[in-house]
Order: sequence, then C-alpha cells, then structure tokens
Amino acid sequence: MTTVASQPQAGVSLELRGIARRFESTGVVAIESLDLDVPAGQFLAIIGPSGCGKSTLLRVIAGLDRANAGELRIQQPTPQRTSEAGPSGPGYYAPTPRVRTAYVFQDAHLLPWRTVLKNVSLPLELAGAARADRERAARDALNQVGLSDAIERYPAQLSGGMRMRVSLARALVTDPKLLLLDEPFAALDEITRQQLDDQLRRLWRERGMTVIFVTHSIGEATFLADRAIVFSRRPARIVLDHMLDLPAERTMALRADPAFARQTGLLFQALQRGGAC
Repeated sequence: MTTVASQPQAGVSLELRGIARRFESTGVVAIESLDLDVPAGQFLAIIGPSGCGKSTLLRVIAGLDRANAGELRIQQPTPQRTSEAGPSGPGYYAPTPRVRTAYVFQDAHLLPWRTVLKNVSLPLELAGAARADRERAARDALNQVGLSDAIERYPAQLSGGMRMRVSLARALVTDPKLLLLDEPFAALDEITRQQLDDQLRRLWRERGMTVIFVTHSIGEATFLADRAIVFSRRPARIVLDHMLDLPAERTMALRADPAFARQTGLLFQALQRGGAC
C-alpha cells in the first residue's frame, strides 16, 4: 500500500533543527531541541497530550511565534529561498509572502458582518487583488468545499460544519503551498467531522500542497495523513514517527478496515509511551 499523492507536488519542504520555545513569563518549556523534516507535498499529522507543544510548534512554523533557539528552513518548489536573522540567529528561515502559507484555527473566526463570499475573498482583498479576481477565486474555493449555494449567507446562518468549510475555503483561496491546521474540526459532531476529513484529504490530493495537521484524535490522524508523529508530554519529544500503511485513496469505509485499526493501535501505544494516558 502507498500513501503518496498521485498529483505533482506543489508544496514546500521543511527542515527544523534544534527548535526550542520557552515562555519567559511562566518558565514553561513547550519545545526543546526538536528536529523534524517534512518533504514537499506530504500530509503530516501531529498528535500528543494536551499542552505538549503541538500548537506552539505550528505557530512557530507559521511565523506567528518565534523559537528561542534552532533553525527552520522552508524550501519552495523553486530554488529560491528567503532567509532572515531572528532570535534563533543567522540562518533562521521563516515563511514569507513568497511562500504562500495558510493557517486554519480551531475556531472559524469569520467576520459576522460579511457574507460567506466576502469572508473567503478577504485575504485577496487585503493583498490588493481586483474585485472580480478575488470574487472569482472565492467562488472557486467555495465550490471546492461544497458551499457554492451559500455565498450570500452570513456566518450566523451557518452550521458549525459549514463555518469550518468557509474557514477552509478562505485558507485555500490564496493557493497555499503550506497549509497548517490546528484542530479545526475538534468541536464538530463525529459525522460532520468525518465528512470534513474526507473532503480535506481529497483537496490535499488534488492540490499537492504540504499539510501539517494538529489533532487529538488518533482516528482522524490515521485517516487524513500519510505520516503521523506522536509527541510526549511537555516539553515535546517525538515518541513515534510513522508512515501510515494505508492506501492513498481513502473512503469512510476504511475506518472499519482491520488495517485501519492496526494503524490506530500503533499510534495509541505511542501515546501511552509518551505519557498521554
């Protein structure tokens, strides 16, 4: 079996060396000397106990937070690479406007006074795109997540699952090369969550972007990703780095397959070793 996407890879590769994040105000060490490589176009799931540093790592990768030490290199599909000096010193690489990065939070964070179409088109509006171009791109993104009939609705008129679809469409509208998701479906009911998992997996295979998905759900990590990393309790260390032995084409029926159960079992055992349960 294989987990490699059949489409050409359009994502970026990441190389993290010695990443550390200590919060001076509390003395908490969330991450300490973490090494990680993510190939271009891979779907990586990160699971671990609450407070172990998963979301902190995601924010560091996104450039929303800065590591106290270490290096982060992001390689674009082209040979070009942009470097900058920061708290981790010369040679620290971070996402730049030339590396299109999108971040999906646990909450949809939609603007209540804007329609679905205008919420999705907002990143392009802020980037100065022409109105016709940004609305066309927003319609395309909404069509991809199955919301082409809801473009004139407002967030208050949407279910929780629909709001997360809008948030996902807003992330996709810029055609990101790196998509970062921090437990985006955690608050949804199980059926809606599985439907969105299926849709996200399909979108990843169509686009070939690099995806890093943080979740507490072993089943979700197993279904979505082609590689899963299990973190220990804080400060995060990698207990297991596992390529999931499942087919690239996945349907909801896979969740009842014995092969799926074997993979979830491996991740659960790693969580136990890491002190999560």
